[in-house]
This record gives sequence, C-alpha cells and structure tokens, in this order.
Amino acid sequence: MSAPRGRPPAAAALPLPPLAAADAAEIDAFCDAVWLEDGLARTSLASYRSDLAQFARWLAAAGQPGVAVADEAAVTRYIAELSRTLRTTSQMRHLSTLRRYYRWLLVERRVGEDPTRRIANPARPARLPKPISEAQVETLLAAPPVGTPLGQRDRAMLETLYATGLRVSELVGLKLHELSLDMGLVRVFGKGGKERLVPLGEEAVAWLKRYLADGRPALLGKRQSDAVFVTARAAAMTRQMFWHLIKGYAAAAGLDAGQISPHTLRHAFATHLINHGADLRVVQLLLGHADITTTQIYTHVARERLKALHAAHHPRG
Repeated sequence: MSAPRGRPPAAAALPLPPLAAADAAEIDAFCDAVWLEDGLARTSLASYRSDLAQFARWLAAAGQPGVAVADEAAVTRYIAELSRTLRTTSQMRHLSTLRRYYRWLLVERRVGEDPTRRIANPARPARLPKPISEAQVETLLAAPPVGTPLGQRDRAMLETLYATGLRVSELVGLKLHELSLDMGLVRVFGKGGKERLVPLGEEAVAWLKRYLADGRPALLGKRQSDAVFVTARAAAMTRQMFWHLIKGYAAAAGLDAGQISPHTLRHAFATHLINHGADLRVVQLLLGHADITTTQIYTHVARERLKALHAAHHPRG
C-alpha cells in the first residue's frame, strides 16, 4: 500500500527506483529554461538536474506523484530526511534547487502555489573562516623555485590568487585576453557567467609579466594555448593539479598543509582586506558573491578589528 500523500516513509529506508521518463522530460525542460534565461554554467545545470532527479526518485519510491505536482508536506519531509545525512549547506542547495524549479512552474502557470514558499532554510551553523596570517601568506608565496619555468608559473598563480581572491576554477580558467596588465586588472567570469573586474596589484602584475615573458614560452615551446597557466604538456592547469601544488608548497614552507588550500588564500584575501579597512560591500564585489549574506561570514573580522582599534586608541580601552 502506498504511503498517505504528504507522509512518505523515510528516504533512507527506500531503494530509489530509476528516474521515470515523465520526470526526466520535466527536468530537461526546466534546465533548458534556466539555461536560456540565465546562461548558467554547465556545473550549475548539472547540479540542478542531479538534485531534481534525486527528489523525483525519492517521490516515486514513496508512491508519490511526480516532481511537478509534489505538495508542501512532501517537500518538507524530503528536506527533513536529507538532514540525516547531508551537511546544512548541501540541504540548502537542494532546497534552493526546488525553490527555483517551483518558481519556474509558477511563472509557467502550471501550479497555483509554490510548495516551498513556507519552508524555512535549515539552520546554518556559524562557520567562520580560518585564514592564515599575512606572514604565513608571504612564506607560502615565496615557496616556488622561481628559477624554473614551472616555479615562475606557480609563483604567478599564488600571487594572482592572493591578490584577487578568485575561485580556483576562475584562476585555472583564465585566458590571455582576460588579463590587462597595463591597467592592472583581470576580467573574471564567475558563477552564472557573471562578469567582474578585479584589480591585480603590483606584485601579481610583476610576477605575471615575468611568467608570461619567460616561464610560459618555455613551457609551451612552439605549441599554442589561450590559457594563462599551462602545464609542461601545454595543457591548461586543472583545479586538481593546483590543489596538489599548493599543498606541496605549504609543506615545503613549513606550514600545516592540511589547513592550506586554494580556498584558504581566497579567505585570506578577504580577511586581510577587511583588516586593512575595506568595506564589506567592496569585498562582496571582488569575491563575486551574488548576495551580501554570503560575504557576512567575514563580519567577525570587522568586529575584531574595531575592538582592537578601540582598545588601542580609546582612553578607557
């Protein structure tokens, strides 16, 4: 006997069936629509598709109707079940996918009410970044052997990452035409294809010029590439390769490699900017955060800086 509508059994107890053809067609139509509307990156579309397919299969295992006609009770129970196995951020991503899907159905006038409208976000635990100090960053940046083409490339990558706070995917995906070294700017296409201009700073510009003049031609030989950062095989650098490189340089610099990653330098970029007086909105723009709430994880840094200034300069500090 099927479970009563809105009260499907626990997801963990259900063997999920294959995706039904009707649900697959529904998900395809939604992904095509959001791609045409927003020009989302392939990874974002794949995430939407995966999340909706998992929900559709869960509904089918529970004897519920397809995704297009799921009600609020079913969505609520599904998110509650996800909380047993997924981190809060992953739960929020699934719920965000469902919200986007049902808003699309509303616009298409295929549903009369959004079943996610009254569902609250899962409680998100405070997650404060743990950036490395400015002195530790300097030690890490000095680790590559700049007498070699690979060392010049790696120093240029580390300097660029710390100077700009790019996501690692944005860093390894940089193309030559996106650099303007004369103006000291890099043009970045971030999540959702959104474009932003980020200053490079003098140090990053200097190391990029050295790498582009010496290291990169030595790596490419007579081969051609439009990627800024290339390997000895003339291929573009990958996220995985750079992740391993930064771990190796952290260990060589005497730092805790377990705490160092490309994202650590992105955190350090934002934290050190705020420590030196940057406004949170400016940091939001530079990081490419669509919402200021994402950047607000750095507000504790601003608070600590204000407390330190107060203690140092107030007569009763």
